[in-house]
Amino acid sequence: MVSFILRRALLAIPTLIFISFISFVIIQLPPGDYVTAYVAQLRQAGEYISAVQEAQLREQFGLNDPMLVQYWRWITNIVFRGEFGYSLEWNAPVSSLIWDRLGLTLAISSASLIITWLIAIPVGVYSATRQYSFFDHLFTVFGFLGKGIPDFLLALVLMWMAFAYLNLDVGGLFSPQYQNAPWSLAKLVDLLAHLWIPLVVLATGGAAGLIRVMRANMLDELGKPYVETAYAQGLSESKVVWNYPVRVALNPFISTVGWALPALFSGDVITAVVLNLPTTGPLLLQALKMQDMYLAGSFILILSVFTVIGTLISDILLAWFDPRIRYA
Repeated sequence: MVSFILRRALLAIPTLIFISFISFVIIQLPPGDYVTAYVAQLRQAGEYISAVQEAQLREQFGLNDPMLVQYWRWITNIVFRGEFGYSLEWNAPVSSLIWDRLGLTLAISSASLIITWLIAIPVGVYSATRQYSFFDHLFTVFGFLGKGIPDFLLALVLMWMAFAYLNLDVGGLFSPQYQNAPWSLAKLVDLLAHLWIPLVVLATGGAAGLIRVMRANMLDELGKPYVETAYAQGLSESKVVWNYPVRVALNPFISTVGWALPALFSGDVITAVVLNLPTTGPLLLQALKMQDMYLAGSFILILSVFTVIGTLISDILLAWFDPRIRYA
């Protein structure tokens, strides 16, 4: 196990270097650069700057340098100084922009992930062990509705219902008087009053899909000989189900930890935009639209690091959870 982890960690280093270069190049592939997008934005607002001023901005931001020079300057600052560069759009250090929103993003994403699993696993097990019962059909309908309704549409419906029937202003995570206020008990209560809609939206879609996965995996496992052998030994149904087939049926959940980790960081971008959440998702979207290369590149690099780490964690957990899995 230790040699496997070390080998995978060493292989992750060149992988991350390659990903960092590709992510930096991809951001610069669209025509133009940040100054081009900035000038277009000014023109839409009725303001203009001269060609000389455009050239001065490109020189100031280092956009005239070759791409390799820009990449080398960016990645060496990250590796040796821990600096992710300077956001051209926000005129602020990238690290401060990301870390300011990271806490709320991780809190919302972690809570929605836990709720999703708490709903999906027991419901999926119940549906499989009570196949074609009334509640199995009910959960099946819920699963199809949850997968069929887009998250942003569900968010809009819940916002309307909360505003029309509960008289709540549910946009964002805080009421206007608490947005820039220091943390207090009143601000925490206000956060909880706004938090239920993002959690319901994010958990509903995820749980609906995982319920179907869990049900299908359980149905595959329940008919296998090792389950019948466990029943023949006189074990109760709950012990047989939760000690044997559930462990195997959970493999898809564990194997997706590698995807869940970067998702915790990025959040659901569209839902966050619709709900006006101060998370990292809208910041990433705006950085990509404005070709803010250092901010967007740092986002993609961090997401890639989380993906590599999450994949390694998934492999280790799978080997620990399922004894049939061995390393080649």
